[in-house]
Amino acid sequence: MLQKKGRLKLGMKLDLWIAKTESGVEYLPVSNDVALSSVLLPFEFHKDPADRIIVAQSRILSMPIVTSDLAIIDCPHVETIW
Repeated sequence: MLQKKGRLKLGMKLDLWIAKTESGVEYLPVSNDVALSSVLLPFEFHKDPADRIIVAQSRILSMPIVTSDLAIIDCPHVETIW
């Protein structure tokens, strides 16, 4: 959706980008724990469900998030990289 809105530039069509990155990227399913955690975050965070899932996944896996999204960067409860 970000690519469609012009907020993310991949330099190629999305399906080609995914095919080229499959060997270096691990796509994780949204588990029941992540889904539940995303609605029960123990702190104030905006209401975008996708961002809440990303933050919950990061917290459960203790992994940083690669993002330029200021709402996530400003969240003191997750580590971000950009």
